[in-house]
Amino acid sequence: MFEQQKSGTDRRAFLRRGASAAGIGALLALTREPARADSDDRDNDGLTEGDLQILVAAEIAEALAVTTYTNIINNAPFFTRLASDDQGYLKAARQEEMSHYLLEKSVSKQDSPFTRFFYPKNMFASAQVTLNTLVTLEEAFIAAYLVGVRRFSTNNLKVTAGRIMGIESDHRTLARVIAPGVAAQDGGPIEHITGIQGVSEDVDPPNNNGYERTLGWTDIQQAVNALLTFVDPARAMAAGFDIGKSYQFVPFTPTLPSPLGDFHSFQG
Repeated sequence: MFEQQKSGTDRRAFLRRGASAAGIGALLALTREPARADSDDRDNDGLTEGDLQILVAAEIAEALAVTTYTNIINNAPFFTRLASDDQGYLKAARQEEMSHYLLEKSVSKQDSPFTRFFYPKNMFASAQVTLNTLVTLEEAFIAAYLVGVRRFSTNNLKVTAGRIMGIESDHRTLARVIAPGVAAQDGGPIEHITGIQGVSEDVDPPNNNGYERTLGWTDIQQAVNALLTFVDPARAMAAGFDIGKSYQFVPFTPTLPSPLGDFHSFQG
């Protein structure tokens, strides 16, 4: 029993120090041994090892989301030819993802261990590739936060995961709304998008889910495995990503679209 407690404490301390210096090994550390979020072995902030693992994975996901939206807005040619309300959606999504990141950081007390990301070839040059990837990521985020709903050790964390998941669901739907509005010179209108399940789906209707998809994920390690493709050069290359260029996560102070939708407390 002593050895089990020491192992958990050592692993949690490793994550607490900030995993940036450990490189890819930090993310792989999350996949080696399933953590029990319901354990009574809590740190001084009341977090279990499992809670912290979910939070670290979520921070990586949100850093990736912020980087994705930032580069769509700044570098994707099709963005400038979208309708103004569609541009506004992408800009608001960037603010929301940054807010999620900072909230999670406030609980974990550490930054994301990864701040540079790889993408598929033609990620920001091709509207089809951009939207396929965006929907893929949002579907992964939805499933990951549902793992949080399942695995977090407190009701406050579970409800917060559900609240963030709802916003990621908004993003998935609105990414599908944008597709038919892509200009002809950018390959539009786009009528089908392929998400994380590898199936080309009609964008009509854009809100095509009766229930959010769990992807069969029941443990945060499954979400971490999906993130590896975007942070590990070997995994990225195997997936056909462009490893000749990586994109830097640049934090900022977000302004949410409406004060009614701000985060007021963990009690909801």
